[in-house]
Amino acid sequence: MASEDGRASIFIDSHAHLADPAFAGDRDAVISRARHAGALGIVCIGESLEAAAVASQCAADNPGFVFATAGIHPHDAAAFDAGRDIPKLRRFLQSGAVAVGECGLDYHYDNSPREAQLSAFSAQVSLAGEMGRPVVVHTREAEDDTRSIIREAGTADVRGVLHCYTGSHSLAAFAIDAGWYVSFSGIVTFNKWTDDDLLRLVPAERLLVESDSPYLAPVPCRGKRNEPAWVAHTLARVAIARGEDARELGKATASNTERLFGLAIEAA
Repeated sequence: MASEDGRASIFIDSHAHLADPAFAGDRDAVISRARHAGALGIVCIGESLEAAAVASQCAADNPGFVFATAGIHPHDAAAFDAGRDIPKLRRFLQSGAVAVGECGLDYHYDNSPREAQLSAFSAQVSLAGEMGRPVVVHTREAEDDTRSIIREAGTADVRGVLHCYTGSHSLAAFAIDAGWYVSFSGIVTFNKWTDDDLLRLVPAERLLVESDSPYLAPVPCRGKRNEPAWVAHTLARVAIARGEDARELGKATASNTERLFGLAIEAA
């Protein structure tokens, strides 16, 4: 996607589920389309041990462009066993995974008991501190407990990102004050989106953009399987809300993503 002046977009997709089975048949083509759309890189989320294995292989197959993470999603926290799972996650991190996650809290669906979610989240924050990695955090209707974990993370010198953020201004500001980042997805292009003030609240140096693909395809691609190339649409919408140039904002968000995750992006 090109900007209004015809210049190609520049961005890093800070959160894509390329390990999802939805991409099993054409993952290489999806990655190629992202490159052609202006992506400098993709952070491939390993939100389960199984997904982390696929993400790790995807990163190995696309060095300097795809970067894997490893974690346990809050939906799966009921089955989390720290003694069994933390060593497995640690091995992914030792092998090059750039972050712990997607982890966090989801009190909207409550697919796992809240106590289990808190325990799994806390254990993964501790692992991030041990390994010197950031955390990729999912939070939904769990703001008080998310604040508590952000405080806990701070004591371990752990920073992270609130991904696909749609929460309150106060939690975003709290996270930013703690040194965290905030990422926005295609949701900001939806007709139901009404909080451009939130897009303006996040300082340019703490802002990320993401696809969260295969979910949440942005306008004008609604109803289709989402993919990283379409982050350009999300970036354009955020830039409009902030009154900024999309290309320059894309460069800033890419730099932020590199800094947060310590990415070694391939030379252009």
